[in-house]
Order: sequence, then C-alpha cells, then structure tokens
Amino acid sequence: MKRKNIPKTDSIQQLADFWDTHDLTDFEDELEEVDEPVFELSARLLVALAPGELETLNALAQSRGMSPENLIREWVVERIGQIHVI
Repeated sequence: MKRKNIPKTDSIQQLADFWDTHDLTDFEDELEEVDEPVFELSARLLVALAPGELETLNALAQSRGMSPENLIREWVVERIGQIHVI
C-alpha cells in the first residue's frame, strides 16, 4: 500500500487533520529540522464599538459575505496602504 505524502500547505487545520490519521514515525525520512517558526501568529487588537456601530458592522459584513473581523481587517489594511511614510 502506497502511503500518502505530507500535505504541502500552510493550513493548520489541514495539517492537523492529516496528523490525526497518520503516524509521524512513518514519515521520518521526509522530516527536516527548522530554526525559525513555521507559522506566524497574528497580533490581536480589541476595539470597543457602541451597540449601534456593532450592528451596522455586522450588517455590512454579512452583506459582503464575510465576518466582521475580516471586514475590519480589510479596512485597516486598505487605510494603511494609503499612508505615505516620508
């Protein structure tokens, strides 16, 4: 029986699913040691919104088919891109 290859992905969930059903010792010949982090964790920021602002944010995000967090991130990244640092 041919074994599956280790997935080449950045998805933590896909890797977790793979290792839930496979044994690490079966892949020792494919492993390599790395010195730097493989996954970078995002920094988080708590933003206080008034109830009406939160309702509006939720409605806007839903109308775009995205989460409120992703909509805020999109806005912040867009605004940062508009800033010209001298």
